[in-house]
This record gives sequence, structure tokens and C-alpha cells, in this order.
Amino acid sequence: MNKIKILYAEDDETLAYLTKDNLEQSGYSIFHFSDGNSCLENFKKENFDICILDIMMPKMDGFELATEIRKINTDIPIIFLSAKTLKEDKLKGLRLGADDYLVKPFSIEELILKIEVFLKRSNKNLIKQNHQYSIGKYNFDSDNYLVFNDDEKINLTQRESELLKLFLDNKNIVLKRKEILKSLWGDDDYFMGRSLDVFISRLRKILANENGIAIENLHGIGFKFKLEL
Repeated sequence: MNKIKILYAEDDETLAYLTKDNLEQSGYSIFHFSDGNSCLENFKKENFDICILDIMMPKMDGFELATEIRKINTDIPIIFLSAKTLKEDKLKGLRLGADDYLVKPFSIEELILKIEVFLKRSNKNLIKQNHQYSIGKYNFDSDNYLVFNDDEKINLTQRESELLKLFLDNKNIVLKRKEILKSLWGDDDYFMGRSLDVFISRLRKILANENGIAIENLHGIGFKFKLEL
């Protein structure tokens, strides 16, 4: 069986060595680069399963790198590892299409757990049949993270796609905030809650011009995906 290939961008050589060593001991194949440009060039040459990106790097920072990666591949999971602790930095990372954000110093066990979770989800998406939904003038392909019609294609991140699918599978039903967080992240802490708000805001913008569709915020309770078409 081929090893899982991880693209790892980190300019701190000591941290990179320790992280790479631990991940390789866990059975992963790690391709490490210390600057954003080298990382991007190799991303274009190889087929990776997941990306782990530092933010503060020379030549091209992690935010720019994630933006370029998303232009090439909208599906691959991206995890940021960063010393940047401000809420604004975390939210910026998620808006750029990252699936998760770990603050340094991080636990290698937590990183490995998150890698495993994303790989399992990617695996499920590869083996299951397509799930197609109709949303007003749009179609939604949950397996390919795509909202589209004859004139337009909108790529979603994996998390955005999972959230939209969850809403559509439970349309016109109140979903408690805690239930959504547990379903998508397996946790319901404050940061995950802020991440959820970012993804909901993005979905609202995509569906803003659709009459009869709304993501209703029920204060202190959760959300309802209203579909009256």
C-alpha cells in the first residue's frame, strides 16, 4: 500500500525536523520545504494527500501559498500551523480555504489525529456515489465540493461542502449549534464556533440571490436551513 504523502512547509528547521520525524514514525511520507515558493513548485509536480503549512515563511507566506494551492486543487485538506494567535489570523486562514488551524506550540498527537480525520473523510468521498442536490437555480455536488449551474461554478472547501450537505439533509429543521460543531469537527469549543460562523457567512453569500432559501440564525439555539422552493 502506498504511503500517504504530506506536503509540509516550515522554515524553523528544528521544529520541522521534530515534526517530520514524528510523522514519518507514524507511517507518513513527508515532503518538507522551508519556503513558500519551493513548496508551491513541488505541489505542482507531485500528488499530495494533505498540506501542512506554516504561515510566516520567506519568499511566499502560508496565506499566499494556500491561496495558490486552492487555485490548483480545491479538495486537498489544508492545515495551518502557526505562532499567530490572533482570532483575525485564524479566520483569515479559514476564509482562504484552510480546513483547520493549529497554534504553536502544538501537540504532535493532536496533529496526527487531525490528519487521520481529514484522510478518512477524503477516503469516504472517493468511494461513495455522487450526492447531487438541487438548490434553486443551482445544483450541488457534495462529493466534488461544487455548486454550479450552466453559467457558473463555485468551488467549496471540504468543510463548506460538509456543512451545506448537513443543512440540505436537514432542511427546514432546527439544528443546534452544538450538534453542527460535533458533526463537523467532533468538538464544540469557541474557535470551532467562530469557524462555523465563517463558513455559514460564505454559504449565505453564495445563496444570497436565491428566493425561498435562507440560513436562519436562532439566537442561543442554532440554525435552520429554510428551503421553500
